[in-house]
Amino acid sequence: MKGLTVGELYTLEETIAKEIFEGVTYPWEVLPKISSFILELGEKLSEEEYEKRGENVWIAKSAKVAPTAYINGPAIIGKDAEVRHCAFIRGNAIVGEGAVVGNSTELKNVILFNKVQVPHYNYVGDSILGYKSHMGAGSITSNVKSDKKLVVVKTPEENIETGMKKFGAMLGDEVEVGCGSVLNPGTVVGSHSNIYPLSSVRGYVPGGSIYKKQGEIVEKR
Repeated sequence: MKGLTVGELYTLEETIAKEIFEGVTYPWEVLPKISSFILELGEKLSEEEYEKRGENVWIAKSAKVAPTAYINGPAIIGKDAEVRHCAFIRGNAIVGEGAVVGNSTELKNVILFNKVQVPHYNYVGDSILGYKSHMGAGSITSNVKSDKKLVVVKTPEENIETGMKKFGAMLGDEVEVGCGSVLNPGTVVGSHSNIYPLSSVRGYVPGGSIYKKQGEIVEKR
């Protein structure tokens, strides 16, 4: 389905991870590749711009990382990014240029494009967040189904088997997620869409839409 493809969701020039998407139709196909990609890319990063801290953690010299933040490798923290107090990066994470990882936010197996903001009490796991996307305070991705079955991306046209047990959310460029929302496993939100606060989202939200509640998605005017 066209709206779910990498080209429809993301501006690839806005991530250091552009190459991982080569030859890929759907963005979730890269989730199993993030760890090895970071290990390969990290060794190629400019020593003038990045420094290696600890085991397989590369941090841009222009990034701001709070002393209380914890970063487990493999991970890359981009230029001018900000990792705030008590942020917990569990590994397999690429944090884009100018991105914000906030207080008590937890990341695991993710790609955050440039200028993504997850600034307040967010959990983002097995997910990809597009350029300038923003998750409001307390909004999270749920990345495992309660019945532990493989995740299926459900759309009005078809259901797509992913073959994955862990799959959070794919957010396109400039998506706004309201405070306190839950993005259920297999959620895909098209670019420039808004999610109302306190929403429980599942399936596909088309680009340029406003998600008010399940069954009520309207086009932006």
